[in-house]
Amino acid sequence: MDKRKIVILGSTGSVGRQTLEVIAQYPNKFSVETISGWNNTALLAEQARKFLPKTVVTGDEKNYQELKDALKDLPIKVLAGAEALNEVVSNGGVDLVMAAIVGFAGLMPVLTALENGIPVALANKETLVVAGDIVMETAKRKKVSVIPVDSEHSAIFQCLQGEHGGIEKIILTASGGPFIGRKTNFLVNVKRDHALQHPNWHMGEKITIDSATLMNKGLEMIEAKWLFDLQPEQMEVVIHQQSVIHSVVQFVDGSLKAQMGLPDMKVPIQYALTYPDRFENSFPRFSFKNYPKLTFDRPDIKTFRNLALAMEALQKGGNLPCIMNAANEEVVHAFLKNKIGFLEMTEIIEEVMGSCPWMEKPALADYRQCDQSAREMTQKLIAQKSN
Repeated sequence: MDKRKIVILGSTGSVGRQTLEVIAQYPNKFSVETISGWNNTALLAEQARKFLPKTVVTGDEKNYQELKDALKDLPIKVLAGAEALNEVVSNGGVDLVMAAIVGFAGLMPVLTALENGIPVALANKETLVVAGDIVMETAKRKKVSVIPVDSEHSAIFQCLQGEHGGIEKIILTASGGPFIGRKTNFLVNVKRDHALQHPNWHMGEKITIDSATLMNKGLEMIEAKWLFDLQPEQMEVVIHQQSVIHSVVQFVDGSLKAQMGLPDMKVPIQYALTYPDRFENSFPRFSFKNYPKLTFDRPDIKTFRNLALAMEALQKGGNLPCIMNAANEEVVHAFLKNKIGFLEMTEIIEEVMGSCPWMEKPALADYRQCDQSAREMTQKLIAQKSN
């Protein structure tokens, strides 16, 4: 494999940091062309000094001068703002974009990369939740790969290698988060620090809260619909507390194929970077001796109603997933700031989903407007709850 030139959008986040750790293991196989971050300017500058990319982008223009000064002794181009993110994925000579920006903000750079014929390793599930129809149509039209990085979707992607159709359904596994088995009388008192204690995975704050509410699994169902061209009835969620089986594909003949391994995001990240090849590594290995019992159960969607709301959005389609995603991003941010309670997140999302106008076939401009309107409505409801 020739040396691959990589752009990492969101290099200071959990997936971005682990992507750089993987790349560091193979200095002769990859070069980092561009990295981007948001508020963690010190870490972004540190990464730039280690990997010496051609360009570094801070998404927040307020951080430009600080970043520029931190790298003034190096021949690195420093840019700032959303348009700069689009610029770095418009240039030729890039082999892969690792899209690890959290939330709606990751949509436009992904679309821009695909329009310019650059394959995308997608760690930003919200991109497909918000506008999966447009993203996958663009990838198909430009004949460009979208390689999933989420452990569940990477598992499905790996299970489908060498297969020729015939999917009956996919089974997305969920750890259940830190509150598995708990009921609403417990969850009403849950605070930020409790919800951030995930039992198996070390992830960013937003995705960890989504895991605690089971919203993450709902987002993954919508993402899977677009990645693998599935109908809602072809998807099932199963609680698997050990996080060893990352997902399962059931074929039309009834056979099942699962992808297994330790809960470590570096494995799907590496697979996305090296696809279709597999590289040797020194990551810890799974042993059945350490997991004598693997358990499976149904999710409790009466208690964790975010998953039920996501299933509703999946079924109805149109702009409803975009509305839900915008509301969820806002309530998670508010919860992390201790402005609202754990169960109030679900209440607000449900109200916004029922209040925003529904559109069956939105255009990109419609998605942008819908995202903005849903956020404004959510912020008003948050303010009411926190008063």
